[in-house]
Amino acid sequence: MVSPQQADVRNRLLRIIAPSTFAVLASRLELIELPLRHVLVETDTANPHVFFMEGGLASVIASSTDDEAVEVGHVGREGMAGQHVLMMTERTPTKTFMQVAGSAYQIPTLQFLEIVSADPEFERLMLRYVHSCTIQLAHSALANARYNVYERLARWLLMCHDRLGDELPLTHEFLSIMLGVRRSGVTDQLHLLEGAHAIRSRRGHITVRDRSKLEEIASGCYGVPEREYERLTGIAIRD
Repeated sequence: MVSPQQADVRNRLLRIIAPSTFAVLASRLELIELPLRHVLVETDTANPHVFFMEGGLASVIASSTDDEAVEVGHVGREGMAGQHVLMMTERTPTKTFMQVAGSAYQIPTLQFLEIVSADPEFERLMLRYVHSCTIQLAHSALANARYNVYERLARWLLMCHDRLGDELPLTHEFLSIMLGVRRSGVTDQLHLLEGAHAIRSRRGHITVRDRSKLEEIASGCYGVPEREYERLTGIAIRD
């Protein structure tokens, strides 16, 4: 296994850590492909690896005991999957899996935690990242409580755009899970966004045509977590 070079990785967290820290991590990082629906973090199961995303989109899903489910977070190349281990807990009731195929550098959880505990600056960055994810979750709750489906859909598309670019291979099924609404409701709202010339929607695929229009529609339910990520890491959440 060839160790990656820091200048070649796409993951934002790996790119900004100290070269000395990256050198320690590099020999333990393994680049893997992540197909659609691949599970990164299984519900209530100790995960043997954590994942620094290089491409694609992972969804963090919360489920109830009566099989209701909604997406509560995104992970792309700005972050990592399995962040709960930084809080000294080996398992979580949420599930993280790939909604858009991609790749990631995986590292054994125990080795990752050993490196974090031995490197205060690296630990500080990782905990700041966890905090930014908490803010993302909080604003998802705010959006669900105070904004309509049209505004919330614009927000989620902006979050996907941050991580994937203009072309979004998103199904109506995925969008219905994201928003916690029926697929027919998603279709209606997509038509409205198309009418506003913000997107173009085809079966299983959405193209962002006018990001500024999406931001206008999302209004205040988008932007705070993204600015917090930038404040805490020193880098923007998207290119």
